[in-house]
Amino acid sequence: MKTKVLICGATGFIGRNLTEQLSQRTDLDVHAVRFQRDAYTCPNVTWHQADLRSPADIERVIQGVDILIQAAATTSGSKDIVARPFIHVTDNAIMNSYLFRAAFEHKVKHVVFFSCTVMYQSSDKALKETDFDANTPLHPRYFGVGNTKLYIEKMCEFYAGIADMKFTAIRHSNIYGPHDKFDLERSHVFGATITKVMTANDHISVWGTGEEERDLLYVDDLVKFVELAIAKQPEKYRLYNCGYGQAISIKALVSKIVTHSGKALSIAHDLSQPTIKTSLFLDCGLAKKELGWEPGTRLDDGIKQTLNWWIANIPNKEKTAA
Repeated sequence: MKTKVLICGATGFIGRNLTEQLSQRTDLDVHAVRFQRDAYTCPNVTWHQADLRSPADIERVIQGVDILIQAAATTSGSKDIVARPFIHVTDNAIMNSYLFRAAFEHKVKHVVFFSCTVMYQSSDKALKETDFDANTPLHPRYFGVGNTKLYIEKMCEFYAGIADMKFTAIRHSNIYGPHDKFDLERSHVFGATITKVMTANDHISVWGTGEEERDLLYVDDLVKFVELAIAKQPEKYRLYNCGYGQAISIKALVSKIVTHSGKALSIAHDLSQPTIKTSLFLDCGLAKKELGWEPGTRLDDGIKQTLNWWIANIPNKEKTAA
């Protein structure tokens, strides 16, 4: 009998990659949840429309589910984090609280939740899960979203402690790859840079000096992480880091993307914009020890694959809208 998997947020970046790849497995019965976006063609997938802030909608889609992969969230780029930080707090706290309670009531065997790394402080060393200090205030820009993620992580631990079910909370680094957001209003730094480079004629502009450093992980490696966590997680609750394990500056990232695009572009730095010299990259030793997971995609290869996907899939009107 096949294992029934419910993927929430299946039209989002991470959710779509999970849906497309897990649906190829013959041992899984994949069900995908969408909200406002249209369903897309994907063989071997059953679609459900639901508002995950509604207990009635959750009750309808969670029947008979063995594994719940919770990739649904209200997300955006840095612009909204500054201008409208409240949008990350309310919806995400509500939908996860209802989902976890329903998973508990319906005896779902395993729940996977995607957290983030905004609770970590800047560091020049790779950070372990235990390097987060709850007594250290979060950066003001991430106070709302960071504390919401921490609350949901604790709810994972809470339910794992009172039920015979597993919970996996994944603190993943900056994910990139096919189906990412590539519009400049909502995208993160990787997707925005891809679009800037591919729509530019002779130059692109980078905010500040580009000294900020990020840990970038190709989305296929995150999907593999989820599969291994479901198969091998030894305890009922685990909080795992999941990242590439190296930091790259925004300046160096932009240079790599320009090089792999094959375009002759000059790079200008807008020094009127602020530069915050931060560095963040992850120690994923716990995942390697318990799950046998390591990132398998080199950054240069991931950039090439993403550029090829962009060329093949982004509509022409977006390609010409510099």
